[in-house]
Amino acid sequence: MKRILAGAAALLALVLVGAGIFLWDPLPANPPAAALAAAAASYDAEIIRDEFGVPHIHGARDADASFGLAYAHAEDDFETIQETVAAGRGVIAHYRGKAAAPVDYMVALLGIWDTMATRYDSDVPDDVKAIAEAYAAGLNLYAAEHPKATWRGLAPFTAEDVVAGFVFKTPFFYGLDGTLMKLFSDDYQQSVTLDPTEGRKAFLIGPPTMAERGSNAIAVSARRSGDNVTRLVINSHQPLTGPVAWYEAQIASDEGLDITGGIFPGTPVILHGFNHDLGWANTVSAQDLVDTYVLTVNPDNPHQYKLDGEWVDFEESTALLHVRLLGPFALKVKRKVLRSAHGPVIEARHGTYAIRYAGMGEIRQLEQYYRLNKSTDLDSFMAAMSLNALPSINYIYADKAANVAFIHNAQYPARDNAWDWSGDMPGDRSDLIWQGYRPWSAVPKLVNPVSGLVFNSNNSPFSATDGPDNLKPGAFPQSMGLQTNQSNRSLRMIELTDGKTPINEPDLLALKFDTSYAADSEAAALVARVLAIDWSREPEMEEAAKHLAAWDMNMDVHSRHAALGGLTVLREITEKYTHQPAPSPETAFREAVEWLMVHHRRIDPEWGEVNRLVRGDVNLPIAGGADTLRAVYPEGIGDEGELHMTAGDTWIALVEWDRQGNQTARVISPYGSATLDKTSPHYADQAPLFVAEEWRTAHLTPEDVLANATRTYHPGKD
Repeated sequence: MKRILAGAAALLALVLVGAGIFLWDPLPANPPAAALAAAAASYDAEIIRDEFGVPHIHGARDADASFGLAYAHAEDDFETIQETVAAGRGVIAHYRGKAAAPVDYMVALLGIWDTMATRYDSDVPDDVKAIAEAYAAGLNLYAAEHPKATWRGLAPFTAEDVVAGFVFKTPFFYGLDGTLMKLFSDDYQQSVTLDPTEGRKAFLIGPPTMAERGSNAIAVSARRSGDNVTRLVINSHQPLTGPVAWYEAQIASDEGLDITGGIFPGTPVILHGFNHDLGWANTVSAQDLVDTYVLTVNPDNPHQYKLDGEWVDFEESTALLHVRLLGPFALKVKRKVLRSAHGPVIEARHGTYAIRYAGMGEIRQLEQYYRLNKSTDLDSFMAAMSLNALPSINYIYADKAANVAFIHNAQYPARDNAWDWSGDMPGDRSDLIWQGYRPWSAVPKLVNPVSGLVFNSNNSPFSATDGPDNLKPGAFPQSMGLQTNQSNRSLRMIELTDGKTPINEPDLLALKFDTSYAADSEAAALVARVLAIDWSREPEMEEAAKHLAAWDMNMDVHSRHAALGGLTVLREITEKYTHQPAPSPETAFREAVEWLMVHHRRIDPEWGEVNRLVRGDVNLPIAGGADTLRAVYPEGIGDEGELHMTAGDTWIALVEWDRQGNQTARVISPYGSATLDKTSPHYADQAPLFVAEEWRTAHLTPEDVLANATRTYHPGKD
């Protein structure tokens, strides 16, 4: 027995050693600090932190400003920047483990680095490469100075990392991720479009869902404002933290760059904001920009699919994923990557599909953002937009010349308009594989409408103003897949404006911070369904229903009806974002009553007792709710008795130009500029202003910045 046990132990040890050898996959060491910091000597940036810790960066060249921006942002959120870089490289699973492996596979499936290999040298202009290289140098300098905070094996950061981040992320803003998730799910139902020449329409097995996203944007021209001031409200709705949370900065150079706005971790220019001459706000759009093709795989050869009556070979490669287990051990997983003539291929249990999408193979996103940053008037802004490198995103524009405009921007596939593209497409016809996009001239735009107001709240482009000259659906081919939906926020804009009454500053702020649901909103319909139920056999629920019936649909912080109403409608409204099935209105109402009684011992606490903005030791009541113009979204309905805001209103700006072109601006963020440092005075210093719907003055001139400076330094020089 002893010999048997000894033999078994030896065998187990041998197996463990073998497994250890197989799983041993340590990340390489980062280069020495001197090597990482070497490129920083080519740049000189001055960073001035103001009284709220917001960085104002200046350099002689645009590249110097980009270098300084990278360093300043790394000071506040280096961890998230590194996470973004690792995701874009397709190596995030080596750091984050199994849960991150799908991201690495997606990078391979979408061919992000194939695009980089074929297009970076030829299609990225030298001036764009220069700012990407400078940004990477700023990150590398910070890494050299903070080796313990730098992920092993991730440095050095490169210009290609910066550009690849745009290539990877931009298609997800119009919902490409949602399409991929559905295809990978086990319950996907095909809806194959039939040939229009046969006189039939698409056979839809299951109804498609609209992937709505949040954001508000409003511009009012001087002729509508009543006081001869043109105003722009920038109000994107994003998560409050993470890789797509806004970070505020001002970047300026002696080459003409001078812009304030929001960036995401890893971006070297402002994504939306304002310079002295103009500004723009973005809202996420949800046009139909992805086509799914159902492939017929050769039953005798799984490496082939049918196209135009012939069997054609898939392009095949292998993605090697390194999935972290513990310490230096990682599981090396091989996954097949297929492409057809249509694009990336997904093999699912219910079929084999190819996708073709706006932004596929595009690499000029950073170039377009850079050109937008340096635009100085409507013509140069439109010239930058005409690059048409950004696959989606609405634009609301305003400038000091009192121009306002709406652009339902996208790379619209050049589809055959005879076909219905809303369903899955036959994958065996090459004539259905669209090539290129409709020209910039075909992109829906509304410039200087007669009412002087433009807005968007992730709604149909055919409701962009309150005057008579909205865009008309009949003017655009159905194959463009334009949105037709309305959000509660757009419905409220329609309710609260009439096309002629002046909208001055107080009026505009009342619109922005409106907390009500529209009469014909989804929330109102849900409440009506609850009230239509006969509750007479349940006295407590009958009383709760009477209380709900008295709700004025307002999510005011002091409302004693908003808690019951808001909890009742919350999950139905957010289902499209969370992908979590909502309960029936009756069940949601019952659960709202129960939750309030358990945690508050009453069904009528003030909404501010329930709805909170929490950051470290700061815990404040906040007005607003899901899909209100004052957008506040909790992560979920938990057991702590409070709803903590995790998304919605984030960085907000109110920009103004008078008739002489003089500019003022006010801004606010929900937390503060110190993204990760809980000990910083700027970790939550803006929160009290944010919940009170108050502002900070934006420091726009060098004199104003210096007058409010708390720290001035030159990275790599001081």
